[in-house]
Amino acid sequence: MTPKKLGLKQRYALMTRGLDWETTYQPMDKVFPYDRFEGIKIKDWSAWEDPFRLTMDAYWKFQGEKERKLYAVLDAFAQNNGQTGISDARYTNVLKLFLTGVSPLEYQAHRGFAFTGRHLRGVGPRVAAQMQSLDELRHVQTQIHTISHYNKYFDGLSEFRHMHDRVWYLSVPKSFFDDARTAGPFEYMIAIGFAFEYVLTNLLFVPFMSGAAYNGDMSTVTFGFSAQSDESRHMTLGIEVIKFLLEQDADNLPIVQRWVDKWFWRGHRVLGLVAMMMDYMLPKKVMSWKEAWEIYFTEAGGSLFTDLARYGLKVPKYADVATADAEHISHQNWATFYQYTHAAAFHTWMPDRAHMDWLSEKYPNTFDKYYRPRFEMWAEMEKQGQRFYNNSLPQLCQVCQIPMVYTEPGDPTKIAFRCSQVEGENYHFCSDGCKDIFDAEPQKYVQAWMPVQQIFQGNCGGASIPDVLAWYRLNAGADNMDYVGSPDEKLWNDWHAAAARAAG
Repeated sequence: MTPKKLGLKQRYALMTRGLDWETTYQPMDKVFPYDRFEGIKIKDWSAWEDPFRLTMDAYWKFQGEKERKLYAVLDAFAQNNGQTGISDARYTNVLKLFLTGVSPLEYQAHRGFAFTGRHLRGVGPRVAAQMQSLDELRHVQTQIHTISHYNKYFDGLSEFRHMHDRVWYLSVPKSFFDDARTAGPFEYMIAIGFAFEYVLTNLLFVPFMSGAAYNGDMSTVTFGFSAQSDESRHMTLGIEVIKFLLEQDADNLPIVQRWVDKWFWRGHRVLGLVAMMMDYMLPKKVMSWKEAWEIYFTEAGGSLFTDLARYGLKVPKYADVATADAEHISHQNWATFYQYTHAAAFHTWMPDRAHMDWLSEKYPNTFDKYYRPRFEMWAEMEKQGQRFYNNSLPQLCQVCQIPMVYTEPGDPTKIAFRCSQVEGENYHFCSDGCKDIFDAEPQKYVQAWMPVQQIFQGNCGGASIPDVLAWYRLNAGADNMDYVGSPDEKLWNDWHAAAARAAG
């Protein structure tokens, strides 16, 4: 008789179940020491379901096909000098921010899921974590390959790995993953698998890839398409984690709710970098950050938490504050980087009149009232040869590590400031959200590596700005400062002058 072909569900069960066993010469709790101490109660690990039912042999086949297509496009982009076809050289600063800020996080995610998969005693989530760990490693590799082409021509990209561990603004995304990876395995799954991948990932990848396409960067767009099917599985893993934990035991709900509140707020703070990119760094705009927030969080997130309400899970605490922040966060971040671009590995510039008119249209309630006057003043200073650089060192939030530049909810004229005291030491915060996170686990955050404090202590190469920039391996005058007059601008102008001569 011809053997009966197994269906997808049977094949998935055969290749992902029965791979675990009860230990004999060592107790299970000693082999898996991390999945109990957080207080999460699991009654039946077999209840874990993967809607994709993806087996490892199918996984490698799909990923291999995507790799072949991706690298064919990357090679074509390089051979045809695709860098000359982007909208403007200003766009490359988006890549500089993304590569140095986000790509190393993919590697952190790879390490985090590998560790988490090892320390969950259920075979279902173990297999899922293994696949996501491999996905994240592939993503950082493809991102580096995707963007490495630009490193041949533009400044600020060559030392991204070194800078990730040292540069002040890169401590913001780095501290996010340091926090997640030093949590327990279930909190890590909520932090990355749910709060970031499911609730917030569309706010990162969709605007970034859409902006790349609209600005002629087909190299980055191709990576985005290649990664999108992975992200779909990651989002599925994230929602499965939430449902699995909430269905296992009622006592899990308050723990999970606390984690959702925490990691939503931490993710919202990190995504301020994307807000700035969308509103200020793309030569050709796709949509405003406020519009993206309304589509991908207010509408999509609202539907998600309506669905999860049957489990007792509520919309994250301070979601209303984050929504109100969408009116301000991109402008406040750009103003900060404009002042401190001498200590950053990318260029900034003042928006021209047409750009400010677009911002007025997108932010009619806030931009003209609170931000246009400041930008117009700085633009006038530039014309007079007095381009403004802030040479002071800013106070940082102890949790998100962003300079204290955000304003009070409901009062954009007043800087938000919160404080907690631990063992006689004062710690400062940019918001109630960050203060709540600190107060829940103060001993975790009092030991944070804070860039400004480290500079004051002399641990960053020396006491002067040139000393610190050398410690960063930042090529002063090329990697940093204003875009106008930079080597990047000169190179771009030379390319297009040569193209105009050839066409004439």
